[in-house]
Amino acid sequence: MLINCDMGESYGPWEKGADEAVMPLIDQANIACGGHAGDPDTMARTLRLAAEHGVQAGAHPGYPDRRNFGRLQLDWPVDSLVLEMQAQIGALRGVASALGIPLRHVKPHGALYLAMMKDDRLLTRLAEGVAALDPTLAFVLQATPERERHAAMLEHTELTLAFEAFADRAYAADGRLQARGIDGAVLSDADAVASHVANLLDGFVETPAGPLPVAAETLCVHGDNPSATAVLRRIRELVPRKK
Repeated sequence: MLINCDMGESYGPWEKGADEAVMPLIDQANIACGGHAGDPDTMARTLRLAAEHGVQAGAHPGYPDRRNFGRLQLDWPVDSLVLEMQAQIGALRGVASALGIPLRHVKPHGALYLAMMKDDRLLTRLAEGVAALDPTLAFVLQATPERERHAAMLEHTELTLAFEAFADRAYAADGRLQARGIDGAVLSDADAVASHVANLLDGFVETPAGPLPVAAETLCVHGDNPSATAVLRRIRELVPRKK
């Protein structure tokens, strides 16, 4: 299983995350594209850091809402959201192209990601938007009990789909993530995360309703988690980096 992390979420003098410490521990970097966070300087710095450590670079577009860090769902028309996502990916792709660094995947951020996992039409339109921009990009979405239905629903896009699980988030009974406002929804204790990841590697996740099957190819650790570096070191004991 690959490990992905949300990166490049600083903006100007405002720093977020521990990118330099985290990058050597991951396989895939989801790089903010200027919507919820990030700017051209941060994009370039993060892309170079990913290339230095042999980490796959991907785009992490979200609602253009820095005030709420893209974690508040906005009431936007779907067509406008698709264009916004394409514009953000295009910005990162332009910087990456100038640096000679390929983009490999797209993973929507925060509230946009959660919204698409609840709305089949939005999920389909975002995937189609990625395919129209660059069909070689993989599209990251959450591995839930509806994985097979989602795969069939998006088959016409011909995109490679990367289904992910979350190492540092607790799950709800339906297989989606517990809301961040719920106590214990964000896992920061390295031992708790290690136990959670061990279950995911065995193909299930504990929920309030009991164990639920989860089949994922990539595992997310949030870069803005204060414990991200310690958590990733523990996860690497369970998931050695592929050579």
